[in-house]
Amino acid sequence: MAQKTLAALTTDIMKTEVREFDIPDIPIDAGLLKIEAAGICGSDWNSYQKKKTPRIMGHENIAFVDKLSTLAAKNFKLKEGDRIALEEYIPCGQCSYCRSGDFRLCLQTEARGADDTVLRYGSSPVAMGPKLWGGYSQYMYLHPQAVVHRVKDNVPARHLAMSIPMSNGVQWVQFECGLKMGQSILIQGPGQQGLAAVMTAKHLGAKTIIVSGLGRDKERLEKAKKFGAHITINVEEEDLIARVKDITGGEGCDAVLDVAGGPNTLIDAIKCVRRSGTVVFATGGVIANFPAVEMTAKRVTLKAARGHSYQAVETAIELISSGLYPVELMATHAFKLDEVDLAIKSIGGKGVEGAIHVSVIPSLPI
Repeated sequence: MAQKTLAALTTDIMKTEVREFDIPDIPIDAGLLKIEAAGICGSDWNSYQKKKTPRIMGHENIAFVDKLSTLAAKNFKLKEGDRIALEEYIPCGQCSYCRSGDFRLCLQTEARGADDTVLRYGSSPVAMGPKLWGGYSQYMYLHPQAVVHRVKDNVPARHLAMSIPMSNGVQWVQFECGLKMGQSILIQGPGQQGLAAVMTAKHLGAKTIIVSGLGRDKERLEKAKKFGAHITINVEEEDLIARVKDITGGEGCDAVLDVAGGPNTLIDAIKCVRRSGTVVFATGGVIANFPAVEMTAKRVTLKAARGHSYQAVETAIELISSGLYPVELMATHAFKLDEVDLAIKSIGGKGVEGAIHVSVIPSLPI
């Protein structure tokens, strides 16, 4: 008789139910993971509101290697029992993006593609064998081309489950903004990635770290200070542009990172950055009345950011594991498999209050 696993299957818009699945046979170059914790990303909330082919979501995964073929053990340099963090990407390994190390742009991992063709953890449907593509499950398939990272045994799984959103903060501040010691940065939005960006800026030795948010972000702005922010601004009470200019002696910040995605945040970012500064935006949406003339006059570098590199994840894991930062302030809630619906809604502000980063713990009894 085949072994079984329980998993939370997303069946329709805003609907998830726990079902039993067969644990598949493991090919010669693959493996099986036992999920310890699966973080819930803000993108899960966006995806949950759209019609998708049934799938097991969850792409911020910490797991133990449960089974590993001989070839997979050689290729991954792992053994059964090892503890790993798993990236969402399953790149082809052959295209120009993969060969140049920028595998996050590999078309095989494109989550915006057709549901029945995308190969990506948390996005691939159960119609694609071997079904177990997401972390909201007791067990998950380890694809031969998966991207894995070794993690320490003494760091809580709920903290390590933040490796992916934190790696975005690392990527965008360190590699996209190019922030250097002694410089200033404005971070718009004190969510998961915004707080990770604060931590990264602090680690890089930024002289001035400013974080902006809304009135409802009061508690998150306070937490931003504990992560290293020097100044926080409630944009509903203060003029952001005037305040930033005042803080920086009229110059503006060396870099601005927009992870808020408001209707005017990118416009404000360009107004808050100094001449020859850098603005990085990691959100979508259509920007009306874009200040192209001002951007050109100030010779601003504008970058669109997406995802994270391998090194950014490695750095995020190091920061989480270092004990130097209060990452427990971000890991606010844990949920069982039969609470995945509530967990995703909590990230979207429609469930439990105060959620910043939450994890699903499949081993909790339901």
